[in-house]
Amino acid sequence: MGDPTHFGVHGGANPHTRNLLGLKRRVNLELAHRQWHSLARALIAHGTEVCVIPPHPRLSGLVYPANAGFLYPLELPEGTAAAKTFYLSHLLPTRFAEREVYRPFIQAMGYRTQDISARFEGEADFFPAGEFMIFSHGVIERQRFVPRFGIPPWKRIYGFRSEVGALDELRPIVGQRPILELELCLEAHYHGDTVLCSFGPTREFLLAYLAGLRPQSRELLRASFGNRLIELSEPDAALYAANSFQTDDNGKLYLFMPEGVSSRLIDEVRSRSVEPVLVNVSEFLAKGGGSIKCMILDLGPRDQQPLAPSAKAFRSQRSYGCVFPSAA
Repeated sequence: MGDPTHFGVHGGANPHTRNLLGLKRRVNLELAHRQWHSLARALIAHGTEVCVIPPHPRLSGLVYPANAGFLYPLELPEGTAAAKTFYLSHLLPTRFAEREVYRPFIQAMGYRTQDISARFEGEADFFPAGEFMIFSHGVIERQRFVPRFGIPPWKRIYGFRSEVGALDELRPIVGQRPILELELCLEAHYHGDTVLCSFGPTREFLLAYLAGLRPQSRELLRASFGNRLIELSEPDAALYAANSFQTDDNGKLYLFMPEGVSSRLIDEVRSRSVEPVLVNVSEFLAKGGGSIKCMILDLGPRDQQPLAPSAKAFRSQRSYGCVFPSAA
């Protein structure tokens, strides 16, 4: 997770960051910090180790490290000993400098790193779902204001974050594992992890806000997942229910979900032997356009972390309880 000390709206690069007049929203830092610590403590209470990425005064996006890249393979079969590589994202221009914060941090954690050269934003658009890897993308736009008829007489163009051309680099990484290519269509849901969430013992179930995808992509999902697909209602989708995150605490699965999701959705998750954990991170969604998953970079199971002494020492130094001893 990324230290929230400097969380704020600097770039204003998605529809959640600006009001109807196009002005950047102001963050309630006290509330944001309280919510961030509540999420971190809830993760720890459910068996997750939280390491904290240091803050940077000009890089407020570090609080959303899901965009940093992705680790592959994320999880290895028991008894397998293979090296893992972390693939660093090519973020949009206002966040591009984050790569050189993430690179030394990930390397100190004990992983090799490799750069993705196409526009691509990591786990937010590329993640496992059952037998598949899901890759989501959309049209990359130059972010700008354009005139329109209405009040106000302009609108902001945001576009999406990962381009379809990134597939050329992603396919060789995952080898024979099939990739489902899905196209996004709503700027308010500008990453795949805002419309889709995989969960379950093998991440075989999928929460999906189908209105956030092009028609052809919706049909591809239905054909690929069948009754493993759980369609999200518009109110749940607006809360970023798809931006949830699963943890495994000694075989017990938990799905961290935004507070306020419907009882129907909670029952759907629970009926699949996964226990929902509701957390309020509303300030991060309302002002920054990211919820629970956006605030977490997944480095896989605790028992598969690199064992080199330097890596273990670094993890200890950056653990939540060490960085924030009074909050732990």
